[in-house]
Amino acid sequence: MAARPKIVLAYSGGLDTSVILKWLIEKGFDVIAYTSDVGQGEELEPVRPKALKTGAKKIYIEDLREEFAKNYVWWLVKWNAYYEGQYMLGTSIARPLIAKRQVEIALKEKADYIGHGATGKGNDQVRFELTAYALAPKIKIIAPWREPDWNLNSRTKMIDYARKHGIPVPVTTKKPYSSDRNLLHISYESGILEDPWAAPPEDLFVLTVSPENAPDKPEIITVDFVKGEAVAVNGKAMTPAALLAKLNVIGGRNGVGRVDLVENRFVGMKSRGVYETPGGTILYAAHRAVESLTMDREVMLLRDQLMPKFAQLVYNGFWFSPEMDALKTFINETQRNVTGTAKLKLYKGSVTTIGRKSPRSLYNTAIATFEEDSVYNQADATGFIRLNALRLRLRKAAAGR
Repeated sequence: MAARPKIVLAYSGGLDTSVILKWLIEKGFDVIAYTSDVGQGEELEPVRPKALKTGAKKIYIEDLREEFAKNYVWWLVKWNAYYEGQYMLGTSIARPLIAKRQVEIALKEKADYIGHGATGKGNDQVRFELTAYALAPKIKIIAPWREPDWNLNSRTKMIDYARKHGIPVPVTTKKPYSSDRNLLHISYESGILEDPWAAPPEDLFVLTVSPENAPDKPEIITVDFVKGEAVAVNGKAMTPAALLAKLNVIGGRNGVGRVDLVENRFVGMKSRGVYETPGGTILYAAHRAVESLTMDREVMLLRDQLMPKFAQLVYNGFWFSPEMDALKTFINETQRNVTGTAKLKLYKGSVTTIGRKSPRSLYNTAIATFEEDSVYNQADATGFIRLNALRLRLRKAAAGR
């Protein structure tokens, strides 16, 4: 009797992957479940008996929180990266790490395939598979949502299938939100959110209180950076994952980090999403404050011009690409002197910089002062302005001929 093909399935224990696990078994696969902890904020050990009870031959539960914060989220902070001006890439940045570890497990287990629960409409299918092919070019991938015999193409059908097979799921047809959580954020899609005019219900939010219900007194905090990486909050040194978790709590209680947007997916459609990113919002503001003292003007301009490209690469799934390698080398060079401390005021959803200091500061009070000084000759500005105006004057003169 021929051995059943082996597949490593990215498994969360939620509705989609629970159903997919059972479906793959019915299709003749031996399934190895793989769950990654990137900061979901929940105990993952209960996933183990659920996966095994559903039929998995084995399950890996991997704690990737520190690697996620240091080797993935910190890159976003160095770039102050936003996709389309608003989205802080919380889901996007986790996918290459999750997929990388999945490939490593597949190679270790000598599995024939890897599988995932991403739909054929979303970005995650691209992120998972570009990562897999970049790291293991000969890997085979099964994405059930794209298979011709997959007929569980709605939340209602999946819930019915799960009930039929005795699989407990956390989603109901009454409240069918799709959410994704990690150390950086929580995202919400589907259900009432598919109407871009409908405001998200307040009971949807998990990490943040509404700004209206945040404390009436501002909270002042400090964040320390070394070479562009956050190392301490309020003077207390922390690991990257612990620091991000701490800022999530601080930001959350002050209503910081809510975003409601319609974004352009890589596959071509528009999608409405609601996000909570309290710690990341604080980090971006603090990082920019330290950069304002320590980064050369033209270097900052060049970084900011390249940022949309970096964000696009992250969003579209090209983490393991030659262009990303080049951008990482560039950004590390820009961050060499980004060492210092930012002081921030958090108040009812806002983050305001109220102080910054750095041992590598380029700010010179003697030059910047509006008081009397002896180090800056203001008459030098006359020639500077006339030279910069030359092309404007010539253009006007030519237009009058």
